[in-house]
Amino acid sequence: MASGVPASRGRDVLRMTLSTTHPDVEARAQLSAGHSDSTIYRMVARAVARRGIGNATLIDVGCGRGALRIHVAPFARRYIGIDAVRYEGIEPGVEFHQVNLDRPDTLADLEGTGDVVVAVETIEHLENPRAFMRLLVRMTRPGGWVIVTTPNVRSALSLATLVVRGQFSQFQDVHYPAHLSPMLEVDLRRIASEIALDDVAVEYSERGRMVFTPWHYPSWLSRQLPRACSDNLLLAGRRRT
Repeated sequence: MASGVPASRGRDVLRMTLSTTHPDVEARAQLSAGHSDSTIYRMVARAVARRGIGNATLIDVGCGRGALRIHVAPFARRYIGIDAVRYEGIEPGVEFHQVNLDRPDTLADLEGTGDVVVAVETIEHLENPRAFMRLLVRMTRPGGWVIVTTPNVRSALSLATLVVRGQFSQFQDVHYPAHLSPMLEVDLRRIASEIALDDVAVEYSERGRMVFTPWHYPSWLSRQLPRACSDNLLLAGRRRT
């Protein structure tokens, strides 16, 4: 970025440029700033804990700055991070690999390595979700777990936004081209079936913004109506042995 240009203006210029040209994967990745909401990281940590996973090799695909690491530290003895760019301020101790996730390298040295392979808010950034899921499975050892999170397009807010504006709430023009591929729960379950994942389950963040307000649903209501009141969901499945 040129000297003297405010960071916020630089991001606006980058977003405008990408919206009028075919974006490459590194530029799209930069739009996320390399982090997700801590609610999503906690959702992943709960999913790992519920499956009794411990002393694991965990591969975080689309790791950003590696912020997930602290949340899964009790369960993972080894943390490997993969992303399209190496962000400044990446967590120390991350074993980092830089890969274009739309056209990934073979990553032969990591195939069958992960006890858990996680992709936090990554699949919606990619042009080919099915190829990406197959990549995750290849990196997972037989009997290991694949965990993927993505925006919940069937939340009350997202469906209301679809009716009013013709776009899912987290896939509006302002989110493009960072968010490319909205994934319904049924899409994820179909892909899981196609790539031979067992013990498949869908879970929810239990935190979501109320329709057309800046406020979030109370936690008791999110627990009672998780699909409607959650901004994000998670799919977990075990690689067939």
